[in-house]
Amino acid sequence: MCLIAFQWDPPGETPLVVAANRDEFYARPTAPMAWWEGGRILAGRDIQAGGTWLGVSAGGRFAALTNHRDPSRTRPDRATRGLLPVRFLEGGHTVGAFLDEVRTEADRYNPFNLLLYDGRDLLGFESRRDRVVSFTPGIHAFSNGDFDEPWPKVEQLKAGLVDAEGDDAALLALLQEAEPFPDERLPSTGVALEWEWALSPAFIRTPTYGTRASTILRLGREAVSVLQQRFSPEGPEGRSEVRFRLA
Repeated sequence: MCLIAFQWDPPGETPLVVAANRDEFYARPTAPMAWWEGGRILAGRDIQAGGTWLGVSAGGRFAALTNHRDPSRTRPDRATRGLLPVRFLEGGHTVGAFLDEVRTEADRYNPFNLLLYDGRDLLGFESRRDRVVSFTPGIHAFSNGDFDEPWPKVEQLKAGLVDAEGDDAALLALLQEAEPFPDERLPSTGVALEWEWALSPAFIRTPTYGTRASTILRLGREAVSVLQQRFSPEGPEGRSEVRFRLA
């Protein structure tokens, strides 16, 4: 998962609205969003490593993960980060208690960001800084840098969410914005300039790597709705829509 924007409204009828893109190599096998065995987690699944990048539980817990882009700190032998959202969704810890556990083991993983909601509190965690982040009500976003770090696509999506928050079609259109940004606006994350450029828009398209799924999630006090549009190198390839009442 490489781009997430969210509207946080703690006292509202829909405390959390999420618009997110997952970017990955096309060759990496993935299962579409569906209920996992036992009916406790609704999420997509990374078949290669067994985890997920975004999911919600039957009781209204939410978890999302992005990698932090820094090749100098990435090693292939570390544990898969995608199991962290699964642990949170399957468990009963508060966000704070869960992050206390994660902080003791974060160095087992390549750098990551976690966004977690337990039905009451929403917190973020930046592993490379060992930093827990709380959020003011309103719109926030992050990609493969820090929370609310002003990368061009992060700022573009935050601005668009102001007007499109209630419109799934408009949110999907924002997530499919594929125009790269000019070189002078690109972040410097340790990859070659041509990759910074290719990875700069909300929707990524390269011959081998790109946006695999766009997800709109509305987590209310009593019910949840999730829309996921999936993509192949040739274009849209499938859509899932799920609505359920909280258990």
